[in-house]
Amino acid sequence: MSAYRITLNGRTWVFEDLRALMACASPRRSGDELAGLAAQGDEQRVAARHVLAELPLRAFLEQPLVPYEADEVTRLILDTHDAAAFAPVSGMSVGQFRDWLLSYAATTEALAALAPGLTPEMVAAVSKLMRNQDLIAVAAKCRVVTAFRSTIGLPGRLACRLQPNHPTDDPLGIAASILDGLLFGMGDAVIGINPASDSVPDTIRLLQMLDELRLRYDIPMQSCVLAHVTNSLRAIERGAPLDLVFQSIAGSEAANQGFGVNLALLREGMEAAQSLKRGTVGGNVMYFETGQGSALSANAHHGVDQQTMEVRAYAVAREFSPLLVNTVVGFIGPEYLYDSKQIIRAGLEDHCCGKLMGLPMGVDVCYTNHAEADQDDMDTLMTLLANAGVNFVIAVPGADDVMLGYQSLSWHDVLGLRHLLKLRPAPEFEAWLQRMELLDAQGRLAPPGERVMQRMLA
Repeated sequence: MSAYRITLNGRTWVFEDLRALMACASPRRSGDELAGLAAQGDEQRVAARHVLAELPLRAFLEQPLVPYEADEVTRLILDTHDAAAFAPVSGMSVGQFRDWLLSYAATTEALAALAPGLTPEMVAAVSKLMRNQDLIAVAAKCRVVTAFRSTIGLPGRLACRLQPNHPTDDPLGIAASILDGLLFGMGDAVIGINPASDSVPDTIRLLQMLDELRLRYDIPMQSCVLAHVTNSLRAIERGAPLDLVFQSIAGSEAANQGFGVNLALLREGMEAAQSLKRGTVGGNVMYFETGQGSALSANAHHGVDQQTMEVRAYAVAREFSPLLVNTVVGFIGPEYLYDSKQIIRAGLEDHCCGKLMGLPMGVDVCYTNHAEADQDDMDTLMTLLANAGVNFVIAVPGADDVMLGYQSLSWHDVLGLRHLLKLRPAPEFEAWLQRMELLDAQGRLAPPGERVMQRMLA
């Protein structure tokens, strides 16, 4: 890769290769500074963006940031690239592509048709030229709909993952959190438990509990125990009632090896879940989580900035037609996203980039207690994301995950967003809430009456 250079105000800036150009064009974030990749200041950052804006989009097909021979994610990106879908923008520079995305020509239909033709590097590059408002405006035009027992991503809807984690996987504690969440109308995206143990018997026990709950109350929901894909495969072999296969993924082969997975194993998990045919309104069976900084934390970033590596993870997810994908945006900590400004920006970037690539994106609006952020900042991010058309968010009791030790959203937060922006749950789940008399005549969640509580506690 040859060097890139520009002279601004009499000073010449040189970027030794495309990796350096992309990293220096990124908004400031602590992870890139930790890796020694970030711009040395705003003047260099602006210079990099000037150069990037003039770069042809096709350069990313000709100059892989991670070597093709050494990385199966790069091979996946290039070998599955849809040249016909790419054709409408193939003559554009990165800057022209940004202008087009913000134009009337970039309709919901046009963006859906374009998605298979976009590589993650193209998408990451254009996001680096966008303000936060641009990221919101472009994402709001993207619509990605998936389904299993409920349909996620329809216009005017906001789904929620109900996350009833417990530090000892105590069934009674988990059940209390689930009941509390259901009474607030949560759980239409998934009821998903992060298990405290990676034991296969414990995974099966939790799956059985969730399925008994679903059947007893006839809830049109999908459940997931967020165990490693190998544990999900063992659970399926033992006849467990598994709906979704979960896995954390990253943007390079080496980083995925750190998670104990590769593309072949993910395909095996997908095919095993599909063979169960448990979906009623759709067949999307995969659930992926990502997060900026995961490749860097595994020393598997190949000198590429953390946001671009994050978007490369979306190419992995796209290959498996998932029901749900979410970035756990502030979970890794301030070493990668230092404060609320960086967390908010990263959440908007991840959501927009995932949607442009055709993914059903959600966001865990969250932070760790040693980051320079608080719940007011999460209020800001969740409101921006809801206006950007996020498919789903994650909520935990009281916004405090006592098992994973981080701060997220509460049931109240999601309910408030739905009221504020006139967003509704997934249609199948909304119909269930009506049958359970949890919605009033105007379709609003009402305080449960005695009859409702007796039915739920039976």
